[in-house]
Amino acid sequence: MRPKNSSRPKRTSPTERAEVYIRKAIFSGLFKPRQRLTAETLAAELKCSRGPIREAMLRLGRDGLVETIPRRGTFIPDVSPESIEVFFSMRGKLEGLCVRYMREEMTPAMPQKLSSILSEMRAAMKKEDQERFLKADLQLHRAIWRFSGRPQLERILETVMNSRGFLIAGTFSVSIPFRTRMKDHDEYVKTILRSPLSKVESEVERHFSDIYTQIFGESSTQRLISSL
Repeated sequence: MRPKNSSRPKRTSPTERAEVYIRKAIFSGLFKPRQRLTAETLAAELKCSRGPIREAMLRLGRDGLVETIPRRGTFIPDVSPESIEVFFSMRGKLEGLCVRYMREEMTPAMPQKLSSILSEMRAAMKKEDQERFLKADLQLHRAIWRFSGRPQLERILETVMNSRGFLIAGTFSVSIPFRTRMKDHDEYVKTILRSPLSKVESEVERHFSDIYTQIFGESSTQRLISSL
């Protein structure tokens, strides 16, 4: 007889499995901006009925990861050049402010937490797990926002980095090799912890500017988007 307090594996519904599959496909870059998703095709791939697929896409739509256009279908949202430029600029300025506040109220636990998240990112890198790496990446930055001790600023950044922002980050960061991204994050944490307080905001803005340049290089943003 199974003990009453023994744990059983959690059963997942067809809708949950479909949602996980579509999320992974988006975050890994398998599904591209402007790509049309059909319940029939996904149901055939996942060997389930179309009902769970439709429910999963409704959930993903609430998160901004897919959008349904009447009489046209359901698509991965487009990513415009303007949204990308604004995204990187806002991240740099707002996170720079967070870092300054964090540094003003630094405790020993803060660097330790950032270091543990970097370890999680390294583990994801070794397994080449894009979704796990991106989630740890976002966890790292959320920790910085929280360490600022400014809830208003944290809420603003959560709005900027909603699922749509995560989609932008995931879509284009996968063009950079894992080891390069890991090195960038290691150097970023060193920068925010060691830079003179008077310069740390500008250093954070420079970091995000460098990442933007690293992704898009000499090519125009529009050219890269049109190639997706």
